[in-house]
Amino acid sequence: MIFYFSGTGNSKWIANQLSKEQKEELVFIPDALKDRAFEFCLREDEKIGFVFPVYSWAPPAIVLHFIRQLSLKGYKRQYLFFVSSCGDDTGLTQQVLEKALSHKGWKCHAGFSVAMPNNYVLLPGFDVDKKELEEKKLADAIPAVNRINASISRREELFLCHEGSIPFIKTRIINPLFNRFQMSPGNFYTTDACIGCKRCEKSCPVGNIMMMDRKPVWGMDCTSCLACYHVCPQHAVQYGKRTKDKGQYFNPN
Repeated sequence: MIFYFSGTGNSKWIANQLSKEQKEELVFIPDALKDRAFEFCLREDEKIGFVFPVYSWAPPAIVLHFIRQLSLKGYKRQYLFFVSSCGDDTGLTQQVLEKALSHKGWKCHAGFSVAMPNNYVLLPGFDVDKKELEEKKLADAIPAVNRINASISRREELFLCHEGSIPFIKTRIINPLFNRFQMSPGNFYTTDACIGCKRCEKSCPVGNIMMMDRKPVWGMDCTSCLACYHVCPQHAVQYGKRTKDKGQYFNPN
C-alpha cells in the first residue's frame, strides 16, 4: 500500500511508477482524510510506502497529520519506506518522518529523495527551474525511480536522501516558520485574465477552492502546494506581489 500526497504532480508521478512496479494499491492522502478512511488492513508481505514532496525541508503538514490518524491493522514490521520529491535538497526530512512513524510504533526501513523540477515561487529568489534544467531533472528522474524500485523490490534497508547544506537550520528553524506564516491562502487572487475555466478548483488537492460568479474563492484549508497557481492556463492566479513575473510548472504525469 502506498500513501501519497501531491500538488503539482511530481510526487504523483513517482507514486504511480512505484505502484505499477510493486503492485501495491495507491491511496491519495487528501481523499483518505476527506473520507475519514484511517484504518487499513495489511497483508503479511505488504510493502508500506509514503510518497510526498518536501515542503520547506520537511514532510508536508498534511502528511504528518495523516500519519497521526492512520491505523495499520496487522502490522508486523512489514517493509516500510518513503520517497520524497524535492527541487534541490531535503534537509532533515528523513528524521522528521522517522520520528512521526516511531510514535506509531512503526519502523522505517528505507527512504529516498528524487530531484524534480522546482515549483515553489512565494519567496524572493525562489522560482521554477529554467526549461533546460526542468527537462534534465525529469529525464534523470526515470532511472532514479527505477533504482529505487529495484531497492524496494529487494527490501533493502538504506537511506539515500540528499540533505544539502545546513539541514538543521532549514528543518528545525525555517520549516516551523514556514508552517506558521506561509500556509495562508489569504493573498491568493485572480487578475482580469481569469476565464473561469475551473482548473484551479479542480486541481486543489484538498478542495479549498470554490467558484463564485465564475471566479475562484479560496477557503482556509490550504496546504501551500500552489497547484492553483501553476495550473492556470492564463497565469491569472497570483499571490500578492510575490508571484509577479514568476514562472509556472505542472507535471502532466
